[in-house]
Amino acid sequence: MSASPSVRPAPVARSMTLPPESLRLEGELPMAGAAVPFVEIEALRAREFIPAAKEALGSLISNRSRETLIGPVFNWAGRNSLFPLHWGLACCAIEFAAAFGARWDAERFGVVARSSPRQCDLMIVNGTVTWKVAHKLITLYEQMPEPKWVIAMGNCATGGGPFRTAYSVVPGVDKLVPVDVYIAGCPPRPEALLDGILTLEKLIRERKE
Repeated sequence: MSASPSVRPAPVARSMTLPPESLRLEGELPMAGAAVPFVEIEALRAREFIPAAKEALGSLISNRSRETLIGPVFNWAGRNSLFPLHWGLACCAIEFAAAFGARWDAERFGVVARSSPRQCDLMIVNGTVTWKVAHKLITLYEQMPEPKWVIAMGNCATGGGPFRTAYSVVPGVDKLVPVDVYIAGCPPRPEALLDGILTLEKLIRERKE
């Protein structure tokens, strides 16, 4: 004899009324068990909870994550993906171009030359800087976004080179822009440029920028 299936009685809806709007405080949650309309809950959540959560989360990110997560990640990404400005001034520019050739392959270090200063974070001054072109160099440097660095490549960019006493030559590019790394040579070989780039990466890591 098969047992007849049991039928669960339908739940009886309890009628609960909310207190009048005049008796409820602003932002106060209603009593537990009250039949609160969904629209009212969402309105209260959007007005009270979401702004407070955003403020707390933003404070947490700015105070802790910037030092423990965001800062180190951006530091690692920045120093391993330097974008030097694609330009040249004198004979050092030939060595600069050779460093990106198949033999030395500077791109294996994440160094990719770009032609727009607004996409670059590294300026490699690779040649003789004259006073006539000085204002152009400063303009390009100012168009580069922060953080940015400068490498003086060769004796001419470092201190004027053999033209130091000439009236038209800038005796060192550090008179125009702040220099982070100096590379000696006339002209320096591509290996010296790569060593200067690695030195800059170490400097960025130590400065924690």
